[in-house]
Amino acid sequence: MIRFRLILFLFFTIFTACKTKYATKEFKNSQIPASPNYDNLDSWAAHPDKNDSIIDIFYNTDKENLKADIFYIYPTLLTNKKNDAWNSDVYDFKQNNKVKNIAIKFQASAWANAGRIYSPLYRQVHYRSFYEPYTSNGGRKAGEIAYNDIRRAFIYYLKNFNNGKPIIIAGHSQGAYHCKTLLKEFFDGKELQNQLVAAYIPGTRVDIKEFKTIHALKSPHDIKGYLSWNTFRLNKQPKKGKHPAHFSWKKGQYVTNPINWDESRSATIQDHKGLLFYDGEIYPNSVFIEIYDGLLWSSVPKGIKGNYLLKLIRNYHFGDINIFWKDISENAKIRVDSFYNLLKN
Repeated sequence: MIRFRLILFLFFTIFTACKTKYATKEFKNSQIPASPNYDNLDSWAAHPDKNDSIIDIFYNTDKENLKADIFYIYPTLLTNKKNDAWNSDVYDFKQNNKVKNIAIKFQASAWANAGRIYSPLYRQVHYRSFYEPYTSNGGRKAGEIAYNDIRRAFIYYLKNFNNGKPIIIAGHSQGAYHCKTLLKEFFDGKELQNQLVAAYIPGTRVDIKEFKTIHALKSPHDIKGYLSWNTFRLNKQPKKGKHPAHFSWKKGQYVTNPINWDESRSATIQDHKGLLFYDGEIYPNSVFIEIYDGLLWSSVPKGIKGNYLLKLIRNYHFGDINIFWKDISENAKIRVDSFYNLLKN
């Protein structure tokens, strides 16, 4: 039990780091890590051609028979305040294990029922980059490096693996932020939008005017648009100086209901399909939700070990995906089916 609580605490710490003083250095004096080589499977955190038991156990069918592809971009996992690097090293074994054992296992797996998972390793920015004074003193330049990796990976994926299949774009937090840029560059008002099933991009602000032709999806079967939400504990809001988003999430954005997937502003605990917890079990009927002022409010999950810890946490950012894991899994499959049904008509 003690070991379990420690693991739980460390996991929450990764995703809920508060504003504090970080080790840093001028960007011009930093050593930029070597770039990934996407021709090499080692540069992919998840890939259908990799023998990777972490993601493979979540495929409900032979992955070669899946009719869609998932391009997933993982969240910020470079968080140590003593680490003065601006970008992560994609050849760092420990960092890559963190990506696989946290992001791939508990997030990307939600889409494995709908398509083959492609997730490139990328030189993501350190967590401090989202705060001033770090944003203006290296964070933006580091962000360009991170997105350029994702861009190269996506181009490589299109040329070598996609073969005209429909695509789900998915990401969380920093990953969702890069997804927005990817969608603007490759999909928004462009031919590739015809292959877009949906973009699941929770954990970042998405303005209702973010895109020209990619709109918020407002029913469980809609396609070719986006879905986004930012989760906080019921009746709690961002604190100034504690969360990079602060009040920016509160105005001018559409909040998806990730249980009912429609325009309703709440969902009951009976509607909740299931939370994927860190013991590997799925817990249905664990939360109810309300949409309030640009935020998604969630009740404290019921039925899981150590849920008293969740009563102490205001920001449920770390759970944007795995709290609604089963809901996402079923909905993604529905949207892929809708995509193909539309082709028949």
